[in-house]
Amino acid sequence: MTVRTTRRVFLSAATMMAAALAATACGSPQDTATGGGDSAAPVKVGLVYSQSGALASYGKQYIEGFKAGLDFATEGTGKVGDRKIEVTEVDDAGDPAKAVSAAKDLIGKGTKIIAGSTASGVALQVAPIAAQNKVLFISGPAATDAVTGANKYTFRSGRQSYQDVVTAKSFIGDPTGKKVVVFAQDGAFGDANEAAVKAVIGSAGATVSSVRAPASATEFTPFASQIKAAKPDLLFVAWAGTTAPAMWQTLDQQGVLSSTTVVTGLDIRASWPTFGAAGAKISFLSHYFDGASDTEASKALKAKVNTIDLFHPDGFAAAQMVVRAAQEGGDDVDKMVTALEGWTFDGVKGKMTIRAADHALLQPMFQAKLTGSGTDFTATAQKSLTGDESAPPAVAMKG
Repeated sequence: MTVRTTRRVFLSAATMMAAALAATACGSPQDTATGGGDSAAPVKVGLVYSQSGALASYGKQYIEGFKAGLDFATEGTGKVGDRKIEVTEVDDAGDPAKAVSAAKDLIGKGTKIIAGSTASGVALQVAPIAAQNKVLFISGPAATDAVTGANKYTFRSGRQSYQDVVTAKSFIGDPTGKKVVVFAQDGAFGDANEAAVKAVIGSAGATVSSVRAPASATEFTPFASQIKAAKPDLLFVAWAGTTAPAMWQTLDQQGVLSSTTVVTGLDIRASWPTFGAAGAKISFLSHYFDGASDTEASKALKAKVNTIDLFHPDGFAAAQMVVRAAQEGGDDVDKMVTALEGWTFDGVKGKMTIRAADHALLQPMFQAKLTGSGTDFTATAQKSLTGDESAPPAVAMKG
């Protein structure tokens, strides 16, 4: 998982003490699920996500996690109180226009909770629709920081890009006076990653520079030479595409991986073989991998999917949030919002807190290493960052 801005990659407070205490209570949504609203009517939930398209593999993990989370949060009943949770799935194929159309259609049919958004571009288009129609929107794997604070009706069940980069920063301790090089391809993807590293690590005292390669490059020795000449304390690699195996092989052969700390994001398991022999020499920032935590939620998820992958926790957390919202809010969306703001719950990753001010999801992040080789890599956690340690700066709610 090189940090992505599109694929993955970077206020309201309760006015009464009782509401504030309820909003900040710690627990799991299966506790006393009484529900509200019309006791005979189902709770309609629309999941708009990528069943097809470039991010279909992410979407598959999301929906598997959601189903496992719904089973966990409702203790196998699929209900909140006596109300069945009725889930409608729609494929947006990663297309914002299709997602907006699907969301509007679902809202027109009485759906008050929309979740999903595998792609960041989708999330940024659906969020305003939620605010305009006053429905709850829980974005999924979409990592763009702009989802946080988008509006009072928008939440997220996954991590955001800032949390990725903060995790990268943790590999070098105090950044003051240290040199960081970003190695990325030319284009928007590289621009976004370089900007994120400068904003997070550069602002903490490091000197950040970059080595950029054309997206069409197939020979990487000259770039490896530039990196070695810079003598960085940390090399942050943000790479996408089919040239990744050749790029990693060159960095390894030219001694870059043995000369400095090299950090990149850990993607889904299917991508791990692209690291080749270099895999065991790289330090990884990680949103999640199988075995990163040992929580009751992770055990429940693993029992359903066998091997937990990167975006399973996002779907699982979304289901927990849906049940919490329906349990406490009934059919009143504003009450759903209040129920989620400030809520702390035990998720797959560990302790999760929805920050009331801007709806950032504070959560553990992980440092990881790969051992083994090729298709037989195993990931192990080297360090866990708490939700507070990886927390993004609070932003003003935009709407």
